[in-house]
Amino acid sequence: MLSYISAKEAASKWDISQRRVAVLCSENRIDGAMMVGNMWIIPATAKKPEDKRAIRYEGAQKVALKPFVKWAGGKSQLVDELEKLLPEDSENGYTKYAEPMVGGGALLFKFLSEGRFEQYYISDINSELVNAYNVIKNDVERLIEKLSEMKALFLSMHENGRKLYYYSVRDKFNTTELNEDTAVDKAAYFIFLNKTCFNGLYRVNKKGLFNVPMGSYKNPSICDADNLRNIHSALKNVTIVCGDYTLCSSFVDKNTLVYIDPPYRPISQTAAFTAYSTDVFNDDEQIRLARFVDKLNACGAKIVLSNSDPKNIDASDNFFDDLYSKYSIHRVSAVRMINSNSEKRGAIKELIICN
Repeated sequence: MLSYISAKEAASKWDISQRRVAVLCSENRIDGAMMVGNMWIIPATAKKPEDKRAIRYEGAQKVALKPFVKWAGGKSQLVDELEKLLPEDSENGYTKYAEPMVGGGALLFKFLSEGRFEQYYISDINSELVNAYNVIKNDVERLIEKLSEMKALFLSMHENGRKLYYYSVRDKFNTTELNEDTAVDKAAYFIFLNKTCFNGLYRVNKKGLFNVPMGSYKNPSICDADNLRNIHSALKNVTIVCGDYTLCSSFVDKNTLVYIDPPYRPISQTAAFTAYSTDVFNDDEQIRLARFVDKLNACGAKIVLSNSDPKNIDASDNFFDDLYSKYSIHRVSAVRMINSNSEKRGAIKELIICN
């Protein structure tokens, strides 16, 4: 008579997590496994399935990817801290990754470099940023050709010529309507302006017009063709959406790791660089996001969220401590580079919030 063991016993036998055993059962990768009541049972003689993830990690050619834009509040410097708080591959069944406020995508590109997940979803409300991702995914060679021309022209000029060229591109960017015919040009303008504007800021006025002045870079990296081509290859199976972060609900389930990096709550009056779009991400929006995090948590997803720490300025400000009181709140060191007063740039604390 065939004997059975529980998922917990199989997990111990195979040195993997019970959750991972359940995922393998649900994927029909364990012969003879069956659901009895609300638990899986497995033939005692069943062999541990070959882990597709391990094969994917070992077989994939590791190519280091980096964000194709500089982004105020970008997470490149926090990637190591974020990694410490993420579940180990061998201890979870997370096969999907969602980043519904993708921005520069530092963590996304790390995971794509590693081949860590099977499915990816990214989104953002910034239509120009999302267009750039889509153009890199679908038409990278035309984008590289356009950026290369702009780079050669800009770098050949002296300071006054560069200023005239920068502001002419900014005008084109603001007056060209984004559509299928202009997508490549708009993506090229977007990346050029990002690489040559002040501090890589993306800021718009009340009319939705990009209004950041030119920066003072001598040799900006306007076109990194190799990185763009590598990103193009990595984005092939990534779902890219333009819209509100809540749209990720249709993608997220218990097998999903979700990283959320919203516009930070300003910790001073001069730090209010939240004009990322014409919509203001105020405290009401922070509260709406927290309620959405509760919804994702209820479906079993693993959630990691970052934000500013108001206690940098006011030790009694418990806004996030109260808002996310049922989650784990970690305070980590980061370096703030954007401040009109250079003496106020430096190490601060930021929050990483996890369920």
